[in-house]
Amino acid sequence: MSSLPDVPSLLASAVTALGGAERAGQIAMATAVAEAIDDGHHLAVQAGTGTGKSLAYLVPALRHAVDTGETVVVSTATIALQRQLTDRDLPRLSDAVTGPLGRTPAFAILKGRANYLCLNKIHSGAAEEPETELFDAFELSRMGRDITRLREWSSDTETGDRDDLSPGVDNRSWRQVSVSSRECIGAVACQFGEDCFAEAARRRAAEADVVVTNHAMLAIDAMSPATILPEHRVVVIDEAHELVDRITSVSTEEISGVGLTYVSRRAGKLLSTETAETLAGVAEQLEILLDEARVGEWTRLPGGAAELLAGLRDRLWEARTEIAPSSGGAGASAGDPDAAAARQMAISAIENLHDTAVRILGVFAEADVTKRRDVVWVAEERLRGGDTRRSLYIAPLSVAGLLRTSLFTDSTVILTSATLTIGGNFNALARTWGLPPHENPDETAAVKGSGAKSTGGQTAEGKDKVAEFAGASQKIWHGLDVGSPFDYPRAAILYVARKLAPPGRDGPAPATLDEMVELITAAGGRTLGLFSSMRAATQAAEALRERVPFPILCQGEDTTSTLIEKFAADEPTCLFGTLSLWQGVDVPGPSLRLVMIDRIPFPRPDDPLLAARQRDIDAHGGNGFLAVSANHAALLLAQGAGRLLRSDGDRGVVAVLDSRLATARYGGYLVAGLPPFWRTTDPAPVRAALRRLAAGTPRS
Repeated sequence: MSSLPDVPSLLASAVTALGGAERAGQIAMATAVAEAIDDGHHLAVQAGTGTGKSLAYLVPALRHAVDTGETVVVSTATIALQRQLTDRDLPRLSDAVTGPLGRTPAFAILKGRANYLCLNKIHSGAAEEPETELFDAFELSRMGRDITRLREWSSDTETGDRDDLSPGVDNRSWRQVSVSSRECIGAVACQFGEDCFAEAARRRAAEADVVVTNHAMLAIDAMSPATILPEHRVVVIDEAHELVDRITSVSTEEISGVGLTYVSRRAGKLLSTETAETLAGVAEQLEILLDEARVGEWTRLPGGAAELLAGLRDRLWEARTEIAPSSGGAGASAGDPDAAAARQMAISAIENLHDTAVRILGVFAEADVTKRRDVVWVAEERLRGGDTRRSLYIAPLSVAGLLRTSLFTDSTVILTSATLTIGGNFNALARTWGLPPHENPDETAAVKGSGAKSTGGQTAEGKDKVAEFAGASQKIWHGLDVGSPFDYPRAAILYVARKLAPPGRDGPAPATLDEMVELITAAGGRTLGLFSSMRAATQAAEALRERVPFPILCQGEDTTSTLIEKFAADEPTCLFGTLSLWQGVDVPGPSLRLVMIDRIPFPRPDDPLLAARQRDIDAHGGNGFLAVSANHAALLLAQGAGRLLRSDGDRGVVAVLDSRLATARYGGYLVAGLPPFWRTTDPAPVRAALRRLAAGTPRS
C-alpha cells in the first residue's frame, strides 16, 4: 500500500496551498479519476465551468506518477489550454504538492516535430524562398522577412517552439524552417542532432512525471509504428469533445496540382530531367481534372480520374526509387548532411503523395459505397486576389476503430470536458470514440466517493450517468457528470425567440435584426454574437452598426485574440464572429451579459465528410441526422452557451434566435445538452433582466 496521502487529502492540501476553496464537484471528479487509474477502467467526466477540472485530474495524475514511477500523458485540443497547464497550473501545483509527495513532480510539454525549428534546415540553406511561380510577390517578400527573423530567433530561443515566437508567422513561412517526422534525417545522421530542439523536448518528456501534448500528437503516436510519446499506461484527454475532429484532421490527406508541382520542383535536383518533366506533366493534368470536376464528394471516379491517379502513383514511386538513399543517385553524396536532408525531405513528400494516391484508388476498388471506410471529395479554396485553387481530399469515415484498438485497448483513459453529454447522456460521444453505448443510458447509479452538488439542489449521485461494459477487448468504462458550482437557474436565462420565422439562407431576416437591436439595446452592448457563418456575422455587424449606439467588432477585422481583448476591455462593446468564438472566448465580468446565437449550428449540408457519415449511419439502420447533424449542433450549442457564465458573479442571457429550438421535434434533444438555465420564449422578462443588469441592479 502506498505511503502517500490519498487523493482527497492531497487535493485539499493543494487547494489550500493555492489559496482556493473546496468544491464538491472537484472532489468527486478527483476521486473518480483516482479510482479509474487504480482499477484500470476508462472514465468520461463532464465537469461544468467553475469545477476546477484541471486540478481534479492533475492531482491524481501526479500522485500516480510519483507513486509508480510511470509517466501520465495529458492531451489537450488547444494551444491555450496547453499553455495554461504548463505555464500556470502545473508549476504552481507541483510546488504545492512537493511536501505531501516527498519530491517535486516534473512535467514537460511535447508536440509534433514540425512545431520546432529545424537547425539543420536553417543552417544548411534549405530555408529559402520557394519557387516564385507558386506565390505572389507580396507573399514572397513577407516570407523572406519572416525567414530572416526566424534565423535570428534560432540563436536566442531555448525551446525552438513555434508557440514561443511572438509575433508569430504564418504556416508557409514556418514550413521553411521546420520538418515533419518523415522529413527528419534522424538525430544520429544530423550534424545538429545534439542541439536539436525536438530531440531536447523528447528527452525532457522521457524524464517527466506528466507530459502535456495535444490530440494530434496522440493520434500520430497511435498510428505510427515508432514510439513517439514516453511509455505510459494512463492518458487524460481534456477537451475530449474535440478528440474525434482532431484525430480525423490528422488522418486527412490532400492532393493538388499546385502541391504536386511544388514537390516535383523541390526534388528537381535529385531527379533526372525526364522524371521531373513527367511529374510536372501529371501535375498539369491533375489540375485540369480537378478544375473540370464537380466540387463535393466523389462517390465514383469521374472519367479519366482512375487512369490519372494510377499514373500519378506509378510516376511518384519511380521518382522515389530514383532518389532513394540506396540508389546512389544524384544528391546521395555520402557524408554530406545537406544533401541527406534535402533527399529525405524530397522522399518524404513523394511518399506522402504516393500513399495518398494509393489510398484514394483503394476507396473506389470497393464497389459497394456502404462498405467504404474513407471519403473522397474535391474542395475549392479562395486565394488572395479572388483566384481559386482546388484540391482532392481523403478522410476516414470514422476514427472509432482506430481509437478503440490503439488508445482504449492499451491505456486507461480519462476523457473530460465541460460538454460531453448530448441528449442527457454520454452515448453519442461514446460511439464516436469506439466505446460501446449503454443500453439504458438514462439509468442512474452512484459513483463511489461522489457527493458534488449539481444545479437545482440535486446531488451528483442523482445525475451520474454510469455505463459499464466488459466486451472481449474492452475495458469497463464509467460516465460521470459532476455538474457545476454555478447556480444556473438564478444566474442566467435561456431565451428562444419562438415567434421568429425559421432562419433562411440569405442572412439575418429583418425581424431577426429587429430582435437583435432590442436585445443589444437592453443589454447596453456587452454582447457576444455567435453566427453560423462569417457572411451572416458580417451582414449583421454592418446592419446593426447603423442602429445601435455601441461599438461592434467583427471577426476578421483584426486577429481574434486582439478582438477579444478589446471586447473584454470596454463594457459597451459587442463582438460578432463565427466558429472560433463559439469555443474560444473566456470573458468573465460585466463585459459579457448577452450571448446571442443566430441559428442552431447544424453543419453545412454540403460538408462532404459529415454528409457521408450521416448517409453511412442511415444505411446501417441508424438515424444519421440525429447521430451526426444534431449531435454536431448540440455540442457546439453547448459550447456557445458556455461562453456566458465564466465566474461565480456572472449573470446574463443566452438568446437563441432560431425558433426551431422551441418548435422542432429535435429541439428538446438539443436543449438537454445545455446547462439548466431558466428558460422562456417571452422576450419581455428577458429584456427587463438585461436592463437591470446594464443598470447594475440585478434581481433574482
